[in-house]
Amino acid sequence: MTAQIYVLEITPRLPERIKRLDDLANNLYYSWTRSIRHLFSQIDPVCWQQTDDNPRLFLKRVSQAKIDAAIADPVFLADYDDACRHFDDYMAQPMPESIAKRLQPNDLIAYFCAEYGFHESLPIYSGGLGILAGDHCKAASDIGIPFVAVGLLYRQGYFKQTIDAQGNQIATYQDIDFTTLPIAPATDPKGNAVTIRLDFPGRVIEAKVWLAMIGRIRLFLLDTDLPGNSTDDRQITYRLYGGDRRTRIEQEIVLGIGGVRALRALGLAPTAWHINEGHAAFQILERLREHVSSGETETVALEMVASTTVFTTHTPVPAGHDVFT
Repeated sequence: MTAQIYVLEITPRLPERIKRLDDLANNLYYSWTRSIRHLFSQIDPVCWQQTDDNPRLFLKRVSQAKIDAAIADPVFLADYDDACRHFDDYMAQPMPESIAKRLQPNDLIAYFCAEYGFHESLPIYSGGLGILAGDHCKAASDIGIPFVAVGLLYRQGYFKQTIDAQGNQIATYQDIDFTTLPIAPATDPKGNAVTIRLDFPGRVIEAKVWLAMIGRIRLFLLDTDLPGNSTDDRQITYRLYGGDRRTRIEQEIVLGIGGVRALRALGLAPTAWHINEGHAAFQILERLREHVSSGETETVALEMVASTTVFTTHTPVPAGHDVFT
């Protein structure tokens, strides 16, 4: 007889009085709002430190006794009410008139980048490019402009650096439990979870689309680690900047072409497309394909795509760009 193993996870129940802790934990607005992070640490400072300042993981690990004690603490409840009020005010803030008057009702900016650095609780970044992209998104949220971002959801993120006794760097990778991240499956206007398909040589792969809320803007992340894909294809989105050159170009196809298809499946129609570094360059080809498929000439398609594309680079040297031959 084959033994069956079951995993049972027990998580605390949030009383109605503080149920909006879940809202605060699932919006990365906490990453640049100290008062919200402090609110969680008040409940159990030790557990907060053990969960690496990750609100969602914290709410899975903190004891029910600590939650119940917080409910009885008038200081905590006052801070909780202030945090919720501050969050609601921020989310409802109107766009400055000086910016709103420059936009058309249907304007939407789509921002593509291979990495985003918001906070260690969403480890999909390696360094400066990710931090810059994260700050760009935070600023877009603060201003309130119509803006969405697109990236990849890495199962193992970027490597963790350790140093051995001889002073050599050792790169270690660890699977990330997506249930501990401030993300949820992205849904289309009908409420259906979104999965897109991509044609690769000799096969078709699928990518799931996830949603992370960054204040008032949405970040959509593509993930190929799905049961229907082959082992190799599941690993396309395993590691940021990982794998060989084949993996790198496959990642860039998923980001660029898959990112466009994801936005279409979500019912979004960007009017400006911002490519931050060359990793999402395939986005241009997918948009050209769309225009030509709809009956436009190649010349018109090129003009349409060029006039709605923004490209920024922060490493304008050959070593900073991928070249595939």
